[in-house]
Amino acid sequence: MMDPDHELFVTVADEGSLAAAGRRLSISPAMVSKRIARLEERLGAKLMHRTTRRLSLTGAGERLHSDLRAILAALDEAERRVTGASAVASGPLHVSAPTSFGRMHLAPWLPRFLADHPKVELTVDLSDRFIDLIEERCDLAIRITADPGAGVGARRLATNRRILCAAPGYLDRFGTPFEVADLRDHRLLAAEGQMPWRLMGPKGPVTIEQRSHVRTNSSELVRELALAGGGIALRSLWDIAGALREGKVRQILPAFEGSADVGLYAVHVPQANPPRALTAFVEFLAALYGPTPPWESAVLP
Repeated sequence: MMDPDHELFVTVADEGSLAAAGRRLSISPAMVSKRIARLEERLGAKLMHRTTRRLSLTGAGERLHSDLRAILAALDEAERRVTGASAVASGPLHVSAPTSFGRMHLAPWLPRFLADHPKVELTVDLSDRFIDLIEERCDLAIRITADPGAGVGARRLATNRRILCAAPGYLDRFGTPFEVADLRDHRLLAAEGQMPWRLMGPKGPVTIEQRSHVRTNSSELVRELALAGGGIALRSLWDIAGALREGKVRQILPAFEGSADVGLYAVHVPQANPPRALTAFVEFLAALYGPTPPWESAVLP
């Protein structure tokens, strides 16, 4: 059996926060923090950087997390062999994902998953609407949300960092806001349902309640408007990292970001013995997006 503190560390790293790990394990965040500190003291190494806004693994923490995940996977395979469960991922697997995210950050990696698991019969639907897993017979949904929903199994894959940004042309024309109050005098862009903006700043939460300069039901249109210099947008880093890296947009008011409560989740119907195809895909996603998402590591601190 694995050391309980090791299992706790893996859960914290997987969930992305002490509170979420505590909820999953039914222990208090204070106890989670105490046990992680105890593990760090025993190992003589700092495993996590913890702030009020986010949690990230140190280099030592990333190595330990990777090693422990491999051990857990080996234990799982050993138990499956003893119980007679199939150790080979096979059969149908129906996955749903948000349209833009699926196109940009899921589709390019699916050939790798299928090469490793050639017996899986994969179906992928891209949709921005809420998917009822049971009604639509969907095995797994990728959701970007603060609440993955009641009565489901959910694995937090990453924090969905959202930043304020605008094109250089817009900032040259209308000026750069230096205080959050300055946003009142600017053209803000948001799709229906995306306002008000709930930001976290140095002094706590801030709410921006303002009408979008252009009314639209399309988040992708908001992105293109921002790139074209139409205003300031609050965009997920996975969506805007490429444009940020290329200088097509600039981050503004870097001390203010969207709430860290919003995360990227793999959601599925709870099962006592889930199919190997499902567990393999969840592990594939966890390795793909964690502990630091690829769109985040090379762009912002």
